[in-house]
Amino acid sequence: MEERRRPADAPDRLAGRGRTPGTPATPDHDPARRSDVEERTQVSKQVKQLDRVVIRFAGDSGDGMQLTGDRFTQESASFGNDLVTLPNFPAEIRAPQGTIPGVSSFQVHFADHDILTPGDAPDVLVAMNPAALKANLGDMPKGATIIVDTHDFTGRNLTKAGYESNPLEALDAEDGGDQGPLAGYSVHPVDLTGMTVEAVKEFGLSRKDAARAKNMFALGLLSWLYGRPIAPTEQFLHRRFARVADIRDANLTALKAGWNFGETTETFVVQYEVKPAPMAAGTYRNITGNLALAYGLVAAGVQSDLPVFLGSYPITPASDILHELSKHKAFGVTTFQAEDEIAGIGSAIGAAYGGALGVTTTSGPGIALKSEAIGLAVMTELPLLVIDVQRGGPSTGLPTKTEQADLLQAMFGRNGEAPVPIVAPQSPGDCFSAALEAARIAVTYRTPVMLLSDGYLANGSEPWHVPEVADLPKIDANFATAPAEGEEFLPYSRDPESLARPWAPPGTAGLEHRIGGLEKADGSGNISYDSANHDKMTRLRQAKVDRIAESLPPLEVDDPTGDARVLVLGWGSTYGPIGAAVRRVRNEGGKAAQVHLRHLNPFPKDLGEILKRYDKVLIPEMNLGQLSMLIRAKYLVDAVGFNQVRGLPLKAAELAEAITGLVEQIEKEDAR
Repeated sequence: MEERRRPADAPDRLAGRGRTPGTPATPDHDPARRSDVEERTQVSKQVKQLDRVVIRFAGDSGDGMQLTGDRFTQESASFGNDLVTLPNFPAEIRAPQGTIPGVSSFQVHFADHDILTPGDAPDVLVAMNPAALKANLGDMPKGATIIVDTHDFTGRNLTKAGYESNPLEALDAEDGGDQGPLAGYSVHPVDLTGMTVEAVKEFGLSRKDAARAKNMFALGLLSWLYGRPIAPTEQFLHRRFARVADIRDANLTALKAGWNFGETTETFVVQYEVKPAPMAAGTYRNITGNLALAYGLVAAGVQSDLPVFLGSYPITPASDILHELSKHKAFGVTTFQAEDEIAGIGSAIGAAYGGALGVTTTSGPGIALKSEAIGLAVMTELPLLVIDVQRGGPSTGLPTKTEQADLLQAMFGRNGEAPVPIVAPQSPGDCFSAALEAARIAVTYRTPVMLLSDGYLANGSEPWHVPEVADLPKIDANFATAPAEGEEFLPYSRDPESLARPWAPPGTAGLEHRIGGLEKADGSGNISYDSANHDKMTRLRQAKVDRIAESLPPLEVDDPTGDARVLVLGWGSTYGPIGAAVRRVRNEGGKAAQVHLRHLNPFPKDLGEILKRYDKVLIPEMNLGQLSMLIRAKYLVDAVGFNQVRGLPLKAAELAEAITGLVEQIEKEDAR
């Protein structure tokens, strides 16, 4: 769904705040209507302004937490807030119900200003069962709000979650008594399930089916609490359950019942307001990284006037790219779900040979299986996009958790000298531009290109300014043409600027040539075992990749005062946490600069000169120091690593402490 953002000075959307669009105008039209007593005893609600809020919805993997979080996100996007999300779910299709391994959560950070991360810690937790409470309580700062569905706090479920006693009962202790693990939090026990079942009983659903709407009740309550418009969710429910009237009406009723409960109950006496964020006028939509990647590939096909072919084998967290691209046949996109990873890339290489933009998508384990075929694409010098949506490893690892530990695999994970350009997006929306850039490099330089996304970017979302097609860069395929009469076609001749060889679609008269994985003779492309020729071709392939640096723009150095002595260098999805951490350091009086890399092979030409300006270089990564290793080796810089491999994005607060520590270290050295 696309939304036209209003200008920042437009009238406040919360005017006439008493009722959100989509909520019945009169109680008579609401199946979950308030009684006359409730109308008379409704407490006066205060409205408190906030600049930002982090909310986490958590429950069993069957409780619909991803849907709830997604709908709350869409409501916030339509309202005009800036936002960043963090879905987090089990790898198992159906983990044991009520257990901690089966907990699924969705975190959304929304604000009235520009934000960069999904938030280090939630301000609000909605926990649908004991396991959800237990699994997430450690992330909650004291004073945070916790809304708990009391319905599932049975002895059996408490035992499965590892509780010896019900933590909610300790809240009833008198002043000075032991409040248990929930001491210091603002806890609101609410029978979400029971009220949902009661609200939807008129639709004749079984208790089990009726209880499934509790996520909509929770969504309605939180939407009221933070002034979210529920009309987009109502429209969504009408579309999703158009053919199942009872389910549709039950979910709509639960949504409105949750809203009305917040409006009438004495449990919540404060309603919060987070105003829209100022943004440039234009068309925006909330977008995930995988969706942005898919759109970027479609745009690359349009801008290069090439058909797009995706040969892929489903793998978490990359599969959504395959799903989305399959919808775009109208743009000349062909998708092929292969029987395995090797067949997927093999078909993409074949498509590239035939004159299409060949693409294959996978995650780290799939890259390992594709490595020989990537070497074949290096040897044949064909345009190919290899998209690695990184996840935790090694082996099968953590399929639903994020990591950026495939950088060295992308750089060196092939036999022989097989250089491959590497591009990495920095945010979900930036995946669109990164796909276009990867396609530009692949087509222009006739080479496979690795695009390193990750699970956080793939599933996370943010508002994205939809670009005008006319503003997108053109990509020139520049196919080879038949040589003049009497001349021989040389498939491994070189463009003097790019060092790219000709791209010769099969079937073109006069362009017949040999192709394959055996070493090629310079120029003719014939099979060659000559040692001097092998040395020359190896150096040419490397020089071609190095030549890409000539086409890259200067790096953007974020150093407002120009006198920072600590540089934070990052790549990929660490952009948000780094940016937020640098902001914190500056707000506290510290000075730090930031540079973020999109191109990891080759590095931009000015990187070495930039690194030499600073006394300390900090490189945060969700690995054990892979970029640090490359930077230290190439530039002889004593880079300091900040490394975590927890399956979650880096936390800005922890990173800010590390930056501040380096700033203070330099100041102490100066004082000596």
